[in-house]
Amino acid sequence: MNVSEALAILKEKGFKYTDKRELLLNILAQEGRYLSAKAVLEQMKASFPQLSVDTVYRNLTLLHELDILEATELNGERLYRMVCAGDDHHHHLICTECGKTKKIDICPMHAMFGRPEGFQITGHKFEIYGVCDGCAP
Repeated sequence: MNVSEALAILKEKGFKYTDKRELLLNILAQEGRYLSAKAVLEQMKASFPQLSVDTVYRNLTLLHELDILEATELNGERLYRMVCAGDDHHHHLICTECGKTKKIDICPMHAMFGRPEGFQITGHKFEIYGVCDGCAP
């Protein structure tokens, strides 16, 4: 997803366009990795010195609820990134050091369960954590 698509979804759902939301989305789009609210706040402080971490959290939560952002939890902290473009089903390798992600096109759910009898799977999440080549010692 890109920033223009994200702003269109906000408008379509009846939420206001704000410079803060656009900057937040631009940061996440440019970074292309999972970021904490505090990391986003640090980058936004130059443009909005009075911005609070609560405002950043509220906007990240809203954007996640609108399926504009993906979220994960790492070391007890919630992290966010832009939703991947396209409709293909995939999962991610996530670097625990820098938050960068790499798409993996296989789904272990298919190998593990196929279609379980008497149960309809409506969703799942599968992430693999490790250290990317750029962060490895």
